[in-house]
Amino acid sequence: MADSDANLERQRQRLREAAARGPTATALAFLRLSGPGWLQSAVTLGGGSLAGSLYLGIIGGYEMMWLQPLMMLFGIVMLSAIAHVTLSTGEAPFRALNRRVNPVLGWAWIVATLMANLVWAMPQFSLGGAALRQNLGILPGEDNKALVALCLAAVSGLIVWLYDSSARGYRIFDLLLKGMVAVVVLSFFGVVAILSLGPAGLPWGEIAAGFLPRPGLIFEPAESLRGPIAASSDPEYWHRTVVSAQRDRMVAAAATAVGINMTFLLPYSMRKRGWDRDFRGLARFDLATGLFVPFVLATSCVVIAAAAQFHGKPEPGLIEGRTSAGVPAKLRVEYEANLSALLRSNGEACDPEKFATLPEADRVLAATLIQRDAFALADSLKALAGEGWSQTVFGIGVVGMAVSSIVILMLINGFTVCEMFGRPSRGWLYRVGALLPAVSGVFGALYLWSGKAQFYLAVPTSRFGMVLLPIAYIGFFFLMNHRRLLGDAMPAGGRRVAWNVLMTIAIALSLTGAAISILNDTAVLPGTGIAVRHLATGLAGMLAGGALLVFFLRKRRANPPASP
Repeated sequence: MADSDANLERQRQRLREAAARGPTATALAFLRLSGPGWLQSAVTLGGGSLAGSLYLGIIGGYEMMWLQPLMMLFGIVMLSAIAHVTLSTGEAPFRALNRRVNPVLGWAWIVATLMANLVWAMPQFSLGGAALRQNLGILPGEDNKALVALCLAAVSGLIVWLYDSSARGYRIFDLLLKGMVAVVVLSFFGVVAILSLGPAGLPWGEIAAGFLPRPGLIFEPAESLRGPIAASSDPEYWHRTVVSAQRDRMVAAAATAVGINMTFLLPYSMRKRGWDRDFRGLARFDLATGLFVPFVLATSCVVIAAAAQFHGKPEPGLIEGRTSAGVPAKLRVEYEANLSALLRSNGEACDPEKFATLPEADRVLAATLIQRDAFALADSLKALAGEGWSQTVFGIGVVGMAVSSIVILMLINGFTVCEMFGRPSRGWLYRVGALLPAVSGVFGALYLWSGKAQFYLAVPTSRFGMVLLPIAYIGFFFLMNHRRLLGDAMPAGGRRVAWNVLMTIAIALSLTGAAISILNDTAVLPGTGIAVRHLATGLAGMLAGGALLVFFLRKRRANPPASP
């Protein structure tokens, strides 16, 4: 403890000396002392961001380059507010929410974080294991799935142990984590470089224009798909189908930019370091350089690669009306399902023999909307870079994403469990809590994630987390405006107006994403006939009702009615 306190005072002194020397020295000191922002980057650059970026590029091409940076920008606004409250007051956010705002919000926040950690560890193990076996050729074959998953758990557990072992282990952990994030970014940079040097190159003018926000894509198809839609046999059907798919992809990508567990990680990772109000400038700088820059670079590279390889480009062998031996069975099934849905919408029988007689535009759209995965993107680069290079470069990036996300999910869960029991985030309770996502991740990757249970776990939890994200944002909005809590740290004048305007936009965006996520969902729990969106709506209503009830009960206790 003494060594930790001495190190904290050295950091504080370094910041003061740098501030006295000017902006350049301050920026260099900030770079040297950064950390929590890189933790945020490591957790958000996982399988969810990879899939979200991939789907954006496939469905929207370069027209959706703006979405993830915009959502991350406003996510950082809220994370900066969380950092300001935490560092200014020194009070644990969970306790502050319960005491100062509403315990329903506090407990919903912490329970959603715990569930997200346990469930979303599963696809990280599945993705990382598949990349090791398929792309990098390490312990290949289905028989080695268990061994690969255990290796991932062991490596991740060792890195987490460094975080909680000593000041020296803490520094090693920081370097390892920054290295993993750098590997992810550089790997996907390599993918874009491969495409840039290919025969067709990349349309950098279109890519740059894609960073201009186009919110109309919530209601209209991407421009490059409007021609095939107009030429199809049923433009109204394809317009509705494409827009629905775009909304799903946009919400998925937005939800993986800043997740519910990231709002928990930031304040507790700063408290773990002992940061206080002297570190507020460092915290904002850390979020910009450690979170925003790596996230935008990595996800933009994936969107570019997916758009270049897949957008508006049907899988060869499908639209010609014949079965190609080179087409994966999964893609062929999805293509036929898309055409069958078109026929059913017109009241026709789903006869596969009719597929070849449909207009080419129908077949192009059906083939365009099939779901490719990360490994299909790696395979598509073979012709440009050779099988070895494409698989290795892409595989390293995917494994880096998976491992860094597993590590941070374990860290967050350690913080979460300790906070639920009101204990300091260290020692055996912290390590047990941190171990839980590794256990659920290995078990899920081996036995659940590829089966029907994936639906039961992933869909309800993603809806749960997405619905609760705006609730967390609203809770911290109130804390940021709580004068008794912040005291002289309360923003004043124009700064307060700016904070509130930006936070209000962030809350509105999160509410919009949650509403689209719920209302656009058509899934039904198998065997029950219960729509998932009804469950999510009911949950949101119960939470809102519970929060209001507690609010009025507290108000009544604080202001009891006068005796007659």
